[in-house]
Amino acid sequence: MSINNTNIGVLAYLGDAVYELEVRRSLIDMGINKSSLLQKQALNYVSAKAQCEILKKLMEEGFFDEKDVLFIKHARNYKPNSKAKHADVLTYKYATALEAYFGKLYLENNVDKIKIIMKKILGD
Repeated sequence: MSINNTNIGVLAYLGDAVYELEVRRSLIDMGINKSSLLQKQALNYVSAKAQCEILKKLMEEGFFDEKDVLFIKHARNYKPNSKAKHADVLTYKYATALEAYFGKLYLENNVDKIKIIMKKILGD
């Protein structure tokens, strides 16, 4: 599968699952062992608002290289077929870009980069 030919929405769909799984795994690794608390803590990272803030912060800090920034901007400009239920359009676009980036990393089998970004996000 060529990532260049993959729809951003598809990458975001896949990346949403990858990102949420990584967040959940990281929270469990931190020693949280109650599902209700895990769910509550996960929302600090997986909501559209949280994803938007995380991506903006990482971009402001210069975390991404030029190639990644170009991809993220391209993904952010994607026009989805659906509308956000709990976020404004711009917030939803940033969240979609972060998810698409995770989908891209997953398809590239770039596990090291996924680990690095998750460590940065979660402050491990």
